[in-house]
Amino acid sequence: MRKKTCLWLFGFVLLAGCGGRTPAPIGFVNQTRHSDGQLWALWRRAQQNLSRQIDLNPLQQEFTGAAVDIRPGDARVWGVSPRQLVVSSRPDVPSAVFYAATGDLRPDPTGLIACPQPCNVHYAAAYSLFRRPITNYAASWEQSEISFEFLLEYEFENQILNALEYDMRWR
Repeated sequence: MRKKTCLWLFGFVLLAGCGGRTPAPIGFVNQTRHSDGQLWALWRRAQQNLSRQIDLNPLQQEFTGAAVDIRPGDARVWGVSPRQLVVSSRPDVPSAVFYAATGDLRPDPTGLIACPQPCNVHYAAAYSLFRRPITNYAASWEQSEISFEFLLEYEFENQILNALEYDMRWR
């Protein structure tokens, strides 16, 4: 009987230890010149935008002239919160480097950063990664409040859509 009790207790402890990971705390790892309050305001605006409608292929429209893929808003966006989302600037790619890589001449600051895989492009003003939640943007955009807000709002939309498992191929 004692052996059965020990096995039962061991099994219970073993199963209790397999309960899964606790989710990361809600919030940002803010590496910007802006306050957490400003980032939260942009997150809420991204939620508001996506609760109205969702454009799933703005890049495809831009690059290939594809038809618009607009979906109705999704109320689930209100349940998505950033979980230790790293938000930071990256130095703009220098004009000479950009020219050497693309043949396109752009003055410094270029407003672009190298975009790692799985990006659809080599250079972008901003990008988001989802496995380890990161949103990076070109440092030169931070000086322009309107542009900075536009970029982060769009990237926050991407973070939200990814959390809801939308197809992110053309975002």
